[in-house]
Amino acid sequence: MITTFATLTIGQAPRSDIMPLLMAHLPAKSVTHVGLLDGMSTEQIEQRYAPAEGDAVLVSRLLDGSQVTMAAHRVERGLQEKIDVLEALGCMTILLLCTGEFKKLRARNALLLEPDRIIPPLIGAIVGEHRAGIVVPIEEQIVEQSNKWRKLSKPPCFAVASPYISDDQTIIEAAMRLAQQGAEVVVLDCIGYTRHHAELLKKHLSIPVLLSNVLMAKLAAELIV
Repeated sequence: MITTFATLTIGQAPRSDIMPLLMAHLPAKSVTHVGLLDGMSTEQIEQRYAPAEGDAVLVSRLLDGSQVTMAAHRVERGLQEKIDVLEALGCMTILLLCTGEFKKLRARNALLLEPDRIIPPLIGAIVGEHRAGIVVPIEEQIVEQSNKWRKLSKPPCFAVASPYISDDQTIIEAAMRLAQQGAEVVVLDCIGYTRHHAELLKKHLSIPVLLSNVLMAKLAAELIV
Protein backbone atom coordinates (compact mmCIF):
# COMPACT_ATOMS: atom_id res chain seq x y z
CA MET A 1 0.00 0.00 0.00
CA ILE A 2 1.40 3.38 -0.99
CA THR A 3 1.43 6.25 1.49
CA THR A 4 0.11 9.74 0.83
CA PHE A 5 3.70 11.06 0.97
CA ALA A 6 6.37 9.87 -1.49
CA THR A 7 9.96 10.69 -2.32
CA LEU A 8 10.95 10.45 -5.98
CA THR A 9 14.61 10.07 -6.91
CA ILE A 10 15.93 10.17 -10.46
CA GLY A 11 18.01 7.10 -9.60
CA GLN A 12 16.92 3.88 -7.92
CA ALA A 13 15.15 3.65 -4.57
CA PRO A 14 15.75 3.24 -1.75
CA ARG A 15 18.76 5.55 -1.68
CA SER A 16 20.93 3.91 0.97
CA ASP A 17 23.36 6.83 0.83
CA ILE A 18 20.84 9.46 1.93
CA MET A 19 18.18 7.37 3.71
CA PRO A 20 19.68 8.02 7.17
CA LEU A 21 19.54 11.75 6.49
CA LEU A 22 15.95 11.61 5.21
CA MET A 23 14.74 9.37 8.01
CA ALA A 24 16.14 11.77 10.59
CA HIS A 25 13.33 14.08 9.52
CA LEU A 26 10.72 11.91 7.76
CA PRO A 27 8.88 9.12 9.63
CA ALA A 28 9.62 5.82 7.88
CA LYS A 29 6.07 4.43 8.07
CA SER A 30 4.60 7.55 6.50
CA VAL A 31 6.79 7.72 3.39
CA THR A 32 7.03 5.65 0.20
CA HIS A 33 10.32 5.82 -1.74
CA VAL A 34 10.21 5.59 -5.53
CA GLY A 35 12.96 5.81 -8.15
CA LEU A 36 12.79 6.77 -11.81
CA LEU A 37 15.11 3.88 -12.67
CA ASP A 38 13.57 1.24 -10.38
CA GLY A 39 13.69 -2.23 -11.92
CA MET A 40 15.70 -1.10 -14.94
CA SER A 41 18.92 -2.74 -16.12
CA THR A 42 22.00 -0.76 -17.12
CA GLU A 43 21.16 -1.43 -20.77
CA GLN A 44 17.59 -0.22 -20.36
CA ILE A 45 18.77 2.95 -18.61
CA GLU A 46 21.28 3.60 -21.38
CA GLN A 47 18.66 3.08 -24.06
CA ARG A 48 16.07 5.41 -22.54
CA TYR A 49 18.10 8.09 -20.75
CA ALA A 50 21.59 8.30 -22.26
CA PRO A 51 22.51 11.91 -23.14
CA ALA A 52 23.42 12.96 -26.65
CA GLU A 53 26.11 15.51 -27.39
CA GLY A 54 25.01 18.94 -26.20
CA ASP A 55 22.31 17.65 -23.85
CA ALA A 56 22.01 19.09 -20.35
CA VAL A 57 22.85 16.22 -18.01
CA LEU A 58 21.95 14.96 -14.56
CA VAL A 59 23.64 12.34 -12.43
CA SER A 60 22.27 9.92 -9.87
CA ARG A 61 23.00 6.69 -8.06
CA LEU A 62 22.00 3.11 -8.77
CA LEU A 63 21.39 0.48 -6.10
CA ASP A 64 24.87 -0.95 -6.64
CA GLY A 65 26.38 2.42 -5.74
CA SER A 66 27.48 3.33 -9.25
CA GLN A 67 26.93 6.74 -10.83
CA VAL A 68 24.71 7.13 -13.87
CA THR A 69 24.60 10.14 -16.23
CA MET A 70 21.35 10.96 -18.01
CA ALA A 71 19.88 13.53 -20.39
CA ALA A 72 17.93 16.08 -18.35
CA HIS A 73 15.05 16.40 -20.83
CA ARG A 74 14.55 12.64 -20.89
CA VAL A 75 14.63 12.52 -17.11
CA GLU A 76 11.97 15.22 -16.97
CA ARG A 77 9.65 13.20 -19.20
CA GLY A 78 10.18 10.10 -17.09
CA LEU A 79 9.58 11.99 -13.86
CA GLN A 80 6.28 13.34 -15.16
CA GLU A 81 5.15 9.79 -15.87
CA LYS A 82 6.08 8.75 -12.32
CA ILE A 83 4.30 11.77 -10.83
CA ASP A 84 1.14 10.88 -12.76
CA VAL A 85 1.29 7.31 -11.42
CA LEU A 86 1.90 8.42 -7.83
CA GLU A 87 -1.03 10.80 -7.97
CA ALA A 88 -3.26 8.05 -9.35
CA LEU A 89 -2.25 5.86 -6.39
CA GLY A 90 -3.26 8.53 -3.91
CA CYS A 91 -0.06 10.42 -3.11
CA MET A 92 -0.83 13.94 -1.94
CA THR A 93 2.75 15.15 -1.38
CA ILE A 94 5.71 14.24 -3.61
CA LEU A 95 9.24 15.26 -2.64
CA LEU A 96 11.54 15.27 -5.67
CA LEU A 97 15.00 14.07 -4.70
CA CYS A 98 16.93 15.94 -7.35
CA THR A 99 18.30 19.47 -7.29
CA GLY A 100 18.37 19.76 -11.08
CA GLU A 101 16.33 22.45 -12.78
CA PHE A 102 13.03 21.34 -14.34
CA LYS A 103 10.60 23.60 -16.17
CA LYS A 104 7.55 21.51 -17.03
CA LEU A 105 6.85 19.14 -14.12
CA ARG A 106 3.26 19.36 -12.94
CA ALA A 107 1.00 17.68 -10.41
CA ARG A 108 -2.75 17.96 -10.81
CA ASN A 109 -3.71 17.68 -7.15
CA ALA A 110 -0.64 16.63 -5.17
CA LEU A 111 1.81 19.07 -3.64
CA LEU A 112 5.02 18.69 -5.68
CA LEU A 113 8.15 19.83 -3.83
CA GLU A 114 10.88 20.69 -6.34
CA PRO A 115 14.27 21.61 -4.86
CA ASP A 116 15.23 23.77 -7.85
CA ARG A 117 12.28 26.07 -7.09
CA ILE A 118 12.81 26.15 -3.32
CA ILE A 119 16.54 25.99 -2.60
CA PRO A 120 17.92 28.96 -4.63
CA PRO A 121 15.57 31.59 -3.12
CA LEU A 122 16.06 30.07 0.33
CA ILE A 123 19.85 30.22 0.00
CA GLY A 124 19.52 33.74 -1.39
CA ALA A 125 17.62 34.79 1.72
CA ILE A 126 20.24 33.17 3.95
CA VAL A 127 23.37 34.57 2.30
CA GLY A 128 22.04 38.01 1.36
CA GLU A 129 24.92 40.07 -0.02
CA HIS A 130 27.49 37.39 0.80
CA ARG A 131 28.94 35.14 -1.89
CA ALA A 132 27.92 31.50 -2.10
CA GLY A 133 30.11 28.70 -3.34
CA ILE A 134 28.24 25.84 -5.02
CA VAL A 135 29.60 22.28 -5.27
CA VAL A 136 28.11 20.22 -8.12
CA PRO A 137 28.77 16.63 -9.22
CA ILE A 138 30.07 17.15 -12.77
CA GLU A 139 31.62 19.92 -14.84
CA GLU A 140 28.87 19.81 -17.46
CA GLN A 141 26.31 21.05 -14.94
CA ILE A 142 27.94 24.40 -14.22
CA VAL A 143 26.30 26.22 -17.15
CA GLU A 144 22.82 25.10 -16.09
CA GLN A 145 23.65 25.83 -12.46
CA SER A 146 24.65 29.39 -13.35
CA ASN A 147 21.13 29.97 -14.64
CA LYS A 148 19.56 28.30 -11.61
CA TRP A 149 21.42 30.61 -9.19
CA ARG A 150 21.12 33.77 -11.30
CA LYS A 151 18.98 35.62 -8.76
CA LEU A 152 21.56 35.58 -5.98
CA SER A 153 22.75 39.09 -5.07
CA LYS A 154 26.32 38.09 -5.91
CA PRO A 155 27.18 35.59 -8.66
CA PRO A 156 28.28 32.34 -6.99
CA CYS A 157 31.47 30.46 -7.67
CA PHE A 158 31.43 26.77 -8.55
CA ALA A 159 33.51 23.67 -7.92
CA VAL A 160 33.07 20.06 -9.02
CA ALA A 161 33.17 16.92 -6.88
CA SER A 162 30.78 14.00 -7.32
CA PRO A 163 29.22 12.62 -4.12
CA TYR A 164 29.11 9.22 -5.80
CA ILE A 165 32.65 8.69 -7.10
CA SER A 166 34.87 11.38 -5.51
CA ASP A 167 36.99 10.57 -2.48
CA ASP A 168 37.01 12.79 0.61
CA GLN A 169 40.14 14.65 -0.44
CA THR A 170 38.63 15.64 -3.79
CA ILE A 171 35.56 17.08 -2.08
CA ILE A 172 37.72 18.93 0.47
CA GLU A 173 39.86 20.44 -2.28
CA ALA A 174 36.76 21.52 -4.24
CA ALA A 175 35.31 23.33 -1.23
CA MET A 176 38.64 24.94 -0.35
CA ARG A 177 38.89 26.34 -3.88
CA LEU A 178 35.52 27.99 -3.32
CA ALA A 179 36.73 29.56 -0.08
CA GLN A 180 39.83 30.83 -1.89
CA GLN A 181 37.55 32.48 -4.47
CA GLY A 182 35.72 34.38 -1.75
CA ALA A 183 32.82 32.07 -0.93
CA GLU A 184 31.36 32.82 2.49
CA VAL A 185 28.93 29.86 2.46
CA VAL A 186 29.37 26.50 0.73
CA VAL A 187 26.27 24.78 -0.67
CA LEU A 188 26.46 21.07 -1.49
CA ASP A 189 23.86 21.11 -4.25
CA CYS A 190 23.10 17.51 -5.07
CA ILE A 191 20.83 15.10 -3.25
CA GLY A 192 23.74 12.65 -3.07
CA TYR A 193 25.85 14.72 -0.68
CA THR A 194 25.51 13.44 2.87
CA ARG A 195 26.13 14.59 6.43
CA HIS A 196 29.52 12.92 6.18
CA HIS A 197 30.48 15.33 3.41
CA ALA A 198 29.17 18.34 5.34
CA GLU A 199 30.94 17.37 8.57
CA LEU A 200 34.12 16.65 6.64
CA LEU A 201 34.14 20.14 5.14
CA LYS A 202 33.31 21.85 8.40
CA LYS A 203 36.58 20.48 9.81
CA HIS A 204 38.56 22.18 7.04
CA LEU A 205 36.62 25.40 6.47
CA SER A 206 35.79 28.37 8.66
CA ILE A 207 32.55 29.10 6.77
CA PRO A 208 29.10 27.45 6.94
CA VAL A 209 28.33 24.35 4.86
CA LEU A 210 24.73 23.76 3.77
CA LEU A 211 23.18 20.56 2.42
CA SER A 212 20.33 21.08 -0.04
CA ASN A 213 18.80 17.72 0.88
CA VAL A 214 18.66 18.54 4.60
CA LEU A 215 16.86 21.79 3.88
CA MET A 216 14.31 19.96 1.73
CA ALA A 217 13.81 17.13 4.23
CA LYS A 218 13.15 19.55 7.07
CA LEU A 219 10.61 21.42 5.00
CA ALA A 220 8.91 18.23 3.82
CA ALA A 221 8.64 16.92 7.39
CA GLU A 222 6.32 19.81 8.23
CA LEU A 223 3.86 18.60 5.57
CA ILE A 224 3.42 15.05 6.86
CA VAL A 225 0.14 14.58 8.71
